[in-house]
Amino acid sequence: MIDIKEIRENPAAFEKRLKSKDPTISIVPLLKLDEEVRALTTKVEELKALRNSQSKTIGEKKRAGEDVTKLMSEVSTLGDQISGCDAQLSSTLEKFQSAISSLPNPPDENAPISLDPSNNVLVSSWGEKPTFDFEAKHHLQLNEKLNLIDLETSAKLTGSGWPLYRGQGARLEWALLNFMIDTHTKNGYEFILPPLLARSEVLYGAGQLPKFADQLFQLNDNDYPLYLNPTSEVILNGMHSNEILDSQTLPRKYCAYTPCFRREAGAAGSGERGLIRMHQFNKVEMFCFTEPEQSDAIFNEMVHAAESILQALGLHYRVMQLVTGDMSFGGANCYDIEVWLPGQGRYYEVSSVSNCRDFQARRAKIRAKSGNEKPHLVHTLNGSGLATSRLFVALLENNQRADGTVALPTALHPYLGNMTELICNSR
Repeated sequence: MIDIKEIRENPAAFEKRLKSKDPTISIVPLLKLDEEVRALTTKVEELKALRNSQSKTIGEKKRAGEDVTKLMSEVSTLGDQISGCDAQLSSTLEKFQSAISSLPNPPDENAPISLDPSNNVLVSSWGEKPTFDFEAKHHLQLNEKLNLIDLETSAKLTGSGWPLYRGQGARLEWALLNFMIDTHTKNGYEFILPPLLARSEVLYGAGQLPKFADQLFQLNDNDYPLYLNPTSEVILNGMHSNEILDSQTLPRKYCAYTPCFRREAGAAGSGERGLIRMHQFNKVEMFCFTEPEQSDAIFNEMVHAAESILQALGLHYRVMQLVTGDMSFGGANCYDIEVWLPGQGRYYEVSSVSNCRDFQARRAKIRAKSGNEKPHLVHTLNGSGLATSRLFVALLENNQRADGTVALPTALHPYLGNMTELICNSR
């Protein structure tokens, strides 16, 4: 969430930064609500001060034996006025909170400004696109003989957009997850296996609510008003909500494995068939809490950590700095790491790393302090490390052979019982 004091200081400049993310944004209604809140707060404080003063006078007059009937009537009237103003203030505060929490994090000053994702800036690339002496196949074509995923059975069980891995496919998916977890824990990230459900206030703290309510799965259970995890970024951020951390313990670096659940994920066209976009997918997430002056260095570290996974798997990729209009809601600076998919002739994001500055920390009330100093907001950063569904696809399409088998990278062999290839497998 944004600090209203920053908006008040230079509203025109602040709105300009927000419009670089979303041109439909206007902060005029927010500023109007802010003025109303401050005016009502002042009025309530003045009325309460007057009531206290008159109550004191009533006490003095009573002790002196004077008639206080008129004053008591006035105090009663003040009480009614205060109740009315309190109700009006509460309603206006609720509207103000809704308005400010719906605004995205403003991008960093040095972020490339554009609403067009095709203007994302190439930061770096690694490796080369593979070449084949045959026509590269889409992963669904390869799957016809490999039988790694069974979308027909999953559609019967749950509906379209939900994966079912089987046999070699299930083993490969599990191997990828374990390989990535081992890599991150060796790099100093504490491994977390969190719950898959979260309270609404946890999603609010991470910036998912109220903005993305229609993209989340919620339990239809009055006893458990919980949401399915859309990304473990949400739950990891919530681990320290309403806490004051010891500055000496920062940065705190976590990685977590969870399945992720998203309504919008299945609403894609034919260009995103198969595992490219699903309602459920597996992901290993990196998440860091840092001091403000640490966050840029940690951001670069997280980008390199995601890159190291792809390098170990021998996959060609590129790192793109996102333009303002393509950034995440909570991100102030965002890099996407995109892997090449030869079966589709295009790059696809497999990791997105964001520095959210103090945006999530303000929403979730996460602060830090050293000794007796005044607490201050921390910075939060998140990054996919990585999402497996597209990584799974990349391994198939980049390592395919003419006979339909797929070579497996050496880094995964120990996680697959030294299996070195995926072979054609009939059910």
